[in-house]
Amino acid sequence: MARRCELTGKGVLVGNNVSHANNKTKTRFLPNLVNVSLISESLNQSVHLRISANALRSVEHNGGLDAFLLKSRDTDLSLKARRLKKLVEKRAEAAAAAA
Repeated sequence: MARRCELTGKGVLVGNNVSHANNKTKTRFLPNLVNVSLISESLNQSVHLRISANALRSVEHNGGLDAFLLKSRDTDLSLKARRLKKLVEKRAEAAAAAA
């Protein structure tokens, strides 16, 4: 399983640990990934995702999973999130047509 956020695309960064003697050793900076289940209002179901803690804050700030997906670009999303975004868009169009 890749260490990459399914919503924001945030992944592993590489850098150096630098000691007091200026010795440099490679290190990996891993994103803070959490397994969460977010509720989609338009689909009326919960969705299990592996996202970063920062992405979870962004979802809450934007007003929920549906609003976050509609705002985000497809290139940033994982395959699972892109499929979810298409479903949300279809439900939004159907709700707009019915109203």
